[in-house]
Amino acid sequence: MNLLDEILATTEEGQVVDVCVGMNWTAVVVEVDGKRRCGLAATLSGFHEHSGQPQIPLAGVLVGRSTSELVADLQAPNSPQMSLAMAALNALVPPPEVWSEQNALDLIAARGRDRHVALIGHFPFVDALRPQVGRLSVIDQHPLEGDFPPEAAPEILPQADFIAMTGMVLMNGTFENLMQCRNLKADVMLLGPSTPLSPRLFDFGVDILAGSWVENIDAVLRAVGQGANFRQVHRAGVRLITVMR
Repeated sequence: MNLLDEILATTEEGQVVDVCVGMNWTAVVVEVDGKRRCGLAATLSGFHEHSGQPQIPLAGVLVGRSTSELVADLQAPNSPQMSLAMAALNALVPPPEVWSEQNALDLIAARGRDRHVALIGHFPFVDALRPQVGRLSVIDQHPLEGDFPPEAAPEILPQADFIAMTGMVLMNGTFENLMQCRNLKADVMLLGPSTPLSPRLFDFGVDILAGSWVENIDAVLRAVGQGANFRQVHRAGVRLITVMR
């Protein structure tokens, strides 16, 4: 059983109440034990095909189905189905019992002071973080100036004291390989709305989960459907939550 299946095994099955696939984010609303919950995940566009085959086979008839039909695509990395599956999984994961609200930049800066910090993903706060840590290495699939490509991970991660990874590493299938490269003494953080707030991740070497909890479901669905970036989605009604090992 892989990591995502193990997280799924800790959840209860629900019913799909609403689905919204936006330009940047995908939202899935489920009902579990009579309560609505909403999960988010980054929208993966997949490849444009001329075959006429749909990228989301059940598009238009997803509402009312069991969540098991959506999460079955957790093994389809880098696809629109994976976005739906991850958003559904995040909706099914129950809220953590103990959590705090911490700014990710402040947390990484505090943990990374005088240390080597590696970021998997070029987060918006890179420029603000750089002068606050001993050394900052940014690895991204589409590297900007000063970043490193994914191929540099086996060289950089063994040297890093603190590693913050975008939750999208769970969606593109790179999480396990990245964890194998890391310095075993490094603190590891999963960061972003795609991150499941599941304590099962602690059993796989993660120390900090920095994800999101949707509080105003209707407003968030409207924002997602209108192409909002995460800052806009956050303002619409998302609480940023940090869970420690």
